[in-house]
Amino acid sequence: MKTHLNLGFIIPFLHYAALAVAQTHVPEPPVNLGDTSFFDGVAGPGIVVEEIGDSAHSNVIVDAQGHHVPGTGQVVSISSLTHIAWLSRHRVVGGWYGAEVVVSAAHVNGGPDSTAGGLGDMTISPLILQWNEKKLGTVAFDQRVVFDFDLPVGEYSQNANLSLSSHVYTVHPYYAVTAFPLKRLETSWRVHYLWNSENTEPPKSFDTKSTQAGQAIHFNAALSYGLAKHLWVGGNGYFLKQITDPKINEIAPRNLQNRLEQLGQAPSGTRVIGSCT
Repeated sequence: MKTHLNLGFIIPFLHYAALAVAQTHVPEPPVNLGDTSFFDGVAGPGIVVEEIGDSAHSNVIVDAQGHHVPGTGQVVSISSLTHIAWLSRHRVVGGWYGAEVVVSAAHVNGGPDSTAGGLGDMTISPLILQWNEKKLGTVAFDQRVVFDFDLPVGEYSQNANLSLSSHVYTVHPYYAVTAFPLKRLETSWRVHYLWNSENTEPPKSFDTKSTQAGQAIHFNAALSYGLAKHLWVGGNGYFLKQITDPKINEIAPRNLQNRLEQLGQAPSGTRVIGSCT
């Protein structure tokens, strides 16, 4: 029997831009929106060490209402993630036990007064539970539960126009599942819960003593087709829904019209799935 060594724990670079404009909206920290893909729920005992690089370019900076911020220009960022994950052969409630850590670093250039470089926030998981393949009728599926925590160890300043840290702790568990409903057809789903601590040192531009983003639920979904052995092509997307109101000075803003809700499509592509005996 072959076991796919595809942990699929890719987590996006964490950065937080505090623009010098008046805002009543408390943004969520950057989270995994569509960054996980095919075979996300499939993994097996072993160690994964990977370096993930990324670059991004934006021509416009907008405020909380989606309007262009005067005096701002383009944003260019280069980031890297160092990801180490481990799954043992010891089982807890039937699943292989493991742990992981993700360390981020980046350089972001948003203009002469908006440049930052260094370490971003760190993600750790003291508990991963990965179950081997099961069947529900004729449908085979793999599943995993991960308890992730984000630590605000990145570069941050109240006076900076841009920081590499959200300056909050987050509790961010998720459940991932990959199912094979038909031969050569695969679908993967990852459902997250997000809780953020209070930021008692928000950017000066907020003109407030504390902020706290609302709790949220978000998920990634992918569908792919196997063109050949180890070669799959398909697409993926995401959805995020804020389920509690954000707070400013421990109070939900009265002028809050609606909670954050976002639906999007991640870049489609191909993936080569490696396996070993």
